[in-house]
Amino acid sequence: MISISRLLCDNVSPGDSLRYARSENPRPVVVWNCTRGCNLSCLHCYASARKQGVPGELTRPEAETFLRDLAEFGVPVILFSGGEPLMRPDLFDLAATAKGLGLRVALSTNGTLIDRAAAARLKKIGFAEVGISLDGIGEANDHFRGQKGAFEAALAGIRNSTAEGLRVSLRLTITRFNYLEIPAILDLVEREKIDRVCFYHLAYSGRGESLRNNDIDHVQTREVVDLICARTQDFYRRGLHKEILTVGNHADGVYLYLKTRTSDPPRAARILELLKINGGNNSGIKIGAVDNLGNVHPDQFWWDQTLGNVRERKFGDIWMDTSQPLLKGLKDRKGLLKGKCANCQYLDLCNGNLRVRAEAVFQDVWAEDPACYLSAEEVGRID
Repeated sequence: MISISRLLCDNVSPGDSLRYARSENPRPVVVWNCTRGCNLSCLHCYASARKQGVPGELTRPEAETFLRDLAEFGVPVILFSGGEPLMRPDLFDLAATAKGLGLRVALSTNGTLIDRAAAARLKKIGFAEVGISLDGIGEANDHFRGQKGAFEAALAGIRNSTAEGLRVSLRLTITRFNYLEIPAILDLVEREKIDRVCFYHLAYSGRGESLRNNDIDHVQTREVVDLICARTQDFYRRGLHKEILTVGNHADGVYLYLKTRTSDPPRAARILELLKINGGNNSGIKIGAVDNLGNVHPDQFWWDQTLGNVRERKFGDIWMDTSQPLLKGLKDRKGLLKGKCANCQYLDLCNGNLRVRAEAVFQDVWAEDPACYLSAEEVGRID
């Protein structure tokens, strides 16, 4: 994640303790896709969720053992995701268990099932954040989500959450279908008093693989990042301290550094310092995922790469086992990266970006990320 609001405005937010703190032995944030069932059918779903869950999902006793193992290993945050996590009948009980074990709990949801009673239960348990996905306004979102009325239902979920005092994080995945909706989304963030918004660059995985040709191009990506930066600074100038992030493309951080290096050298120096601490893409390092069947993955988008299963071994044992070739490579990948990444002078800031995109396009996990929009001249590439 790239915190635009922190880099440009020094706006400190709760998650910054994970992104911008030095650690010799970091433990990952874990995304748990606790069910594959979902009431919607989103075009870009990396989990390829379906109306019903699939056989073999972790049972409640298995899930409780898994949560205890995460706490024992020192995982700082568990993000309950899906599918739609609120379709799992024991979600509230499992979240309460996780909270009782000392884990920070967060939710990633489409928001359509959050009525006032559900919001009150989330608040009582102590969810640090409720992430609600919107991919446009009105019919634009409904098309993306595969269901008429999804926008109004999600908006109701946002309002129910904020009414209960929950911290809401709006999520949007950027594609050609909706990138022009971003100004309206930011207007909605202000109007609905939403605390946080994350703009996800498209990951080519699950159903998102079929959208690869509908990703925005490099010129459009720069325009989108410029817009997000301008609106972030406008919010800050007006005293609206929103947390605004981009996700899934660490070229954004380098781009911000290059944009400010001439116009505001002190700010550029601060951006550089923070990006070095963050370390760029952290798949297999500070972010990991466990799917509904208990399979461990390097990040939440990378379901075709499995490191082990929590039914067979503790998560921590799997995560620290560098006899697994991919995991070993991810933890120290600089010598393995190819193409533009191999000679990039900003590799310490980006760490090769999102590997799942490289694999999807080039069938090579160490190839350059095709979504890097920085030119050869900007990155200092040597051919």
